[in-house]
Amino acid sequence: MSAASHPLPMNVLIAEDNPIDLKLLRSTLVRWGYTVVEVTDGTAAWRALQDDNAPRLAVLDWLMPGKTGVDVCRAVRNREARPYVYLLILTSKTKKEEMIQAFDAGADDCVSKPFLPGELRARLRVGERILTLQDNLLATQEKLRHDATHDLLTGLWNRTAILKTLDRELARSGRSAAPLAALMADLDHFKRINDTHGHAAGDAVLREVARRMTATTRVYDFVGRYGGEEFLILLPGCNSFHAAKMAERLRLAVAAGPVETPEFAIGVTLSVGVAVTEGMRLPEAKALLLEADAALYQAKANGRNQVEVAGSHFSSAAPVSA
Repeated sequence: MSAASHPLPMNVLIAEDNPIDLKLLRSTLVRWGYTVVEVTDGTAAWRALQDDNAPRLAVLDWLMPGKTGVDVCRAVRNREARPYVYLLILTSKTKKEEMIQAFDAGADDCVSKPFLPGELRARLRVGERILTLQDNLLATQEKLRHDATHDLLTGLWNRTAILKTLDRELARSGRSAAPLAALMADLDHFKRINDTHGHAAGDAVLREVARRMTATTRVYDFVGRYGGEEFLILLPGCNSFHAAKMAERLRLAVAAGPVETPEFAIGVTLSVGVAVTEGMRLPEAKALLLEADAALYQAKANGRNQVEVAGSHFSSAAPVSA
């Protein structure tokens, strides 16, 4: 989430049981442009902060019915991961030991009562800046995580990530005794596309092929770019029959129509080799990939634009040779 994701000022929760103080606090924050959610006890404040769209800023009176402001701070900090809430305690307590108690409970700041409007506004702005910085940091971390596991051109899982997924799915398959299918798919004559139309057109083809394959597979399948114009697709729970059907659907989806680029309409076909853990003794990733690759090689040798399944007589070829 970037700084632009929540225009400042933000929504603010205020929790105050004194009607006069509540009215003053509400009118002050509204005048500054905040949208105010108000409650009159700590238990209600805690409930309000559980909402999916709860305010990210909270101004809590220390002494309230139900939970105190310090109790609310402690409860917020002890809950499981949620968007960070900046907690500001309003209090007439002034002893250092009391301030330390509030900070130890998870308060971000304390403002003495009666509050000075300028001081309160400045401290709320500090909270806004901290929340914005944290949101930007989380967004950056998420982008780095995504970039580390995904191919930047196609958006598919990259080679490292899809191979790690293969190891994980093989382990899952071993525990559950459910089959796992690995499809090795390769674009036919892709070098010819690059040589004839240029690498920009080749990139457009790869992106569109990735989109078509992703749209064809199930939500719990995995599609990765294995390298160049080669893709690895993992199909949990698929036996040879169903894996062959899925591979054929992928082949047909890729060949369904030309890839449109600003300058060219480029026809594309796909050859697919299928290997399944069924019948393999203690299947390992290397062995499964070798079988899928061998089946892919056979599909290429048989004329391309077709599906071959390792260890079976299944062969699906296009009506015309690629």
